Amino acid sequence: MNHPSDAALPSHLPAGGEPRRSWRSLLAWSAAGIALALGVSSAYALIYPERMPPAVGAIVEDITGANPHPVHLLRPQAVPLSAVALLGKQIFFDTSLSASGTQSCASCHSPQHSYGPDNAFPVQLGGAHMNQAGYRPPPSLTYLYRQAPFSIGPDQGDTDVPVDMTQLATQAAGVQRAQKTELAAPAAPAMVPQGGLFWDGRADTLQDQAIGPLLNPVEMANASPEDVARKLLQTKYVDQFKQIFGPGIVSNPSLLISEAMFAVGRYQTEDSSFHAFTSKYDAWLEGKARLTHAELHGLQLFNDKDKANCAGCHLSQPTKDGLPPVFTDTQYEALGVPRNPALPANKDPKFFDMGVCGPFRSDLAKETQYCGMFLTPTLRNVAERKVFFHNAVYHDLKQVMDFYNLRNTAPEKIYPRDASGKVQKYNDLPVQYHANVDVADAPFDRKFGDQPAMTDEDIQDIIAFMKTLSDGYKN
Repeated sequence: MNHPSDAALPSHLPAGGEPRRSWRSLLAWSAAGIALALGVSSAYALIYPERMPPAVGAIVEDITGANPHPVHLLRPQAVPLSAVALLGKQIFFDTSLSASGTQSCASCHSPQHSYGPDNAFPVQLGGAHMNQAGYRPPPSLTYLYRQAPFSIGPDQGDTDVPVDMTQLATQAAGVQRAQKTELAAPAAPAMVPQGGLFWDGRADTLQDQAIGPLLNPVEMANASPEDVARKLLQTKYVDQFKQIFGPGIVSNPSLLISEAMFAVGRYQTEDSSFHAFTSKYDAWLEGKARLTHAELHGLQLFNDKDKANCAGCHLSQPTKDGLPPVFTDTQYEALGVPRNPALPANKDPKFFDMGVCGPFRSDLAKETQYCGMFLTPTLRNVAERKVFFHNAVYHDLKQVMDFYNLRNTAPEKIYPRDASGKVQKYNDLPVQYHANVDVADAPFDRKFGDQPAMTDEDIQDIIAFMKTLSDGYKN
C-alpha cells in the first residue's frame, strides 16, 4: 500500500527526501561560487588596490602596506653635467681654497653622508689651523633645488621693486600666527619667515650660500674675497674659467669669484645626487614598494594633525603637479630646544643664538617676534644624520621625538633645573622671547601634566617611517 506522500512525488524521483539533498547541493555550490568570487575579488584588490573604491583601498593598505593611490613623481631630469657644473664640482672638492689647505665644501658636506657631516661632532672644526669651532652644525645640502629666496608673508609675485624685509616684518608684527597642519588651509595669514638658506635664511641662492664658508674665520677662513680669487687663479682648472667665461675673467677678481660660486650652485642644481628621490617612501608613493605595519602606522601618525603632526611642517604629500615632497614647508619655527652645553660658544652664558634675529644675520635684529626661529630642514635622509636641531643638542631620533612629546607635558625630562630646583624651560632663549615659542601646533598644544600625544610604541613606528626617507632604496 502506497503512502500518500509517496504518491505525490514525481515519478522520476525516488522516495526518501532527495529534493532536500538537491537543495543542499545547490546551496553548497552557491556558497563555493561566492567564496571563489570573494577570493578572486580579494586577490584582485590585493594586487591592484589603486583600482578599488577608497574604503576597500584603505583596508588593503592596512593589510599589505601597499599604497592604494600610487602617483607618478616628476623628478628632475638626469642629464650629463654642463661644463659650468663640472667646474663647480672641482671647486666643491678643492681643499686648496681654504686657509688650512685641508678643507673643502665636501669636508662638511660629504656625498657619502647625504651632503652633511661625516661625523657626530656637534659643530665642525675649521680656521687657518683647523682648531676653530663652528657655531651651528652644517645642514644637509640635499633637496635645496626648490628653495625659494627668503621672504616674510605671502608670495610677493613678480615685482621689480626690492623687498624691504624690515617693513614686511613690522607689518607682520601682531598678526595671528597660522596653525600648521599639512592637509588643511591655515586659519590665519602665514605671516612668518620662509625660504632662504643656512639655519637663519641669510642667503637667498646657492651661489650666495657658497661664498659664506670660504670667508668665515671658523670655516675655510680666507681673509678676503681677493684671497679667494688669488687661490682660484692658482688652481689646475683655471683654464676652464677662461674657456667658459672668456680670458678676461682672470683679471677681474670679483667676477671670477662670482662665476666660481655660480658654478658651485650649478653643480648642486644639476647633479642628481643632491636630489635623488630614491627612498623607499618614493617607491611606495609610486606603488613600487610596500611599507611594513610599523612604517605605515608611523606614516599615519606623522600625518595625524592631532598626534605627531610632523607633516604640519615637514610636508609629506606630492604637489598637485606631481613634484615629490621635500619634507619641509621651508618656514621658520621657534621650538625652544634646550641649550647644548657641548657647544664652545655656549660657555659664555650671555651668548644666545636666536636665528632669524641674530647674531649671524643683522637685517632683522630689531624684529624680536622672530627671535628663536630657525629654518625647518628637510627630513629626507634624516635617519643618516648624527646630530639634530640648530644647536646639535640631540644625537638620535628617539631623543628628538621625546622632545616633541614631552616638552610641554613633562618639561623636567627635557630641561635642566636651576640651583633652586626650578625647571629652566626654553633655556636657550632669553626670557623676553619665550612668547615666540610654538605652543599652538600639535603635539605642543598639550599642557603640563597632560597625556603625551604619542606612546613609546608610536614613537618607534614614526622613527621606522622616517627611515624610509633615506635615499638608495632597492626593490
